[in-house]
Amino acid sequence: MPGQDNRLKPHGFYRGAALTLLFASVLATAAATDSLPRADEEAARISTRSVASTADRDEVARAAAEAMADGKSGTEAAEDVVSRSGDRWGAVYDKGEYEEFEQALDGKYTGVGLSAKRLADGRIAASKVQPGGPAARAGIKAGDILRTVDGEPVGPRPVTEVVALLRGEGQGAGGSGDASAGTTVVLGLSRGGHEWTETLRRVSLSTDAVTLETGADGALVIKVAAFTKGTGKQIRNAVLEAPRGAGVLLDLRGNAGGLVTEAVQAASAFLDGGLVATYDIRGEQRALYADPGGDTERPVVALVDGGTMSAAELVTGALQDRGRAITVGSPTFGKGSVQMPSRLPDGSVAELTVGHYRTPAGHQVDDKGITPDLVVDERAQERARTVLSGLGGGS
Repeated sequence: MPGQDNRLKPHGFYRGAALTLLFASVLATAAATDSLPRADEEAARISTRSVASTADRDEVARAAAEAMADGKSGTEAAEDVVSRSGDRWGAVYDKGEYEEFEQALDGKYTGVGLSAKRLADGRIAASKVQPGGPAARAGIKAGDILRTVDGEPVGPRPVTEVVALLRGEGQGAGGSGDASAGTTVVLGLSRGGHEWTETLRRVSLSTDAVTLETGADGALVIKVAAFTKGTGKQIRNAVLEAPRGAGVLLDLRGNAGGLVTEAVQAASAFLDGGLVATYDIRGEQRALYADPGGDTERPVVALVDGGTMSAAELVTGALQDRGRAITVGSPTFGKGSVQMPSRLPDGSVAELTVGHYRTPAGHQVDDKGITPDLVVDERAQERARTVLSGLGGGS
């Protein structure tokens, strides 16, 4: 349903990978829970900016309805309007894509439990095999070379497209939506000169959005892949349960965003209330606040890179501006626009940009990103550990 906090954008440049910052049900549920400020509460005194290059919601809906009346695709008509509007982050999802979208934000997906990466020589290899998944049960291991998917060579394809093929995205009934659990995919593989094929059956799997590790120096490393449902609570619990005095290395590299409520809860793990971000919806300024009772004492270093996007940038900006974390790495992506969804007559959903958010100090994120306190390109994690140790968070 429209109204989840943030949505996965499964097509275009970040198909199956990027998560957008979207506030629809944050606004809807906040009125009932008082989790956002009332109109008479004072927000941070910063200027907002008007939203340029965005499609008009009524125009999109009208185009879809007129196309359907003429026996044409309402989804395609809506996509055409959004494309012509110049809305960089606007998108239209058919019903099947939107269902997959919601599953992803619940921390679930349909696939074979195989992650991919490109090697220096251009080949595609398995980067991670999910324990208990179809790929693991077939004996596939990290490092195995993936040659083909359903007979199609994958070498020239972007990694995001390879992942989409593994998950069967766009292969649902009638060519729309995604393949369901129970469908099969044939993989051509190689290992040490031996080539073979495996036929795997896709299943519903859960993602591991948060990974915890205790370093040799006693520091807690929290790797957050995406802010899916339950992520914020996992992070908060991990921080509360960490040994007294242990520093935290919060690794947000490659985190494409997720649910804004989860991002706010994650920031709350290190804050005792206060401002997390301000944002504007069609010119009306709002604010997001941290929950009270977070750990404000232990040293924190946030590790970021160019793949740190959207809700992950919201967390980064909050911790940096409020002096709660030293940020290390390379500048973040710069995705600080706000999308809201609307249901179209044919059941598809249009997401249109309606505003932008800023960090607690009023810094604009969209198109600019966040520059870390310590900019490093190489050995970023090693440098981050050194900084954390200097703060007293590791031996």
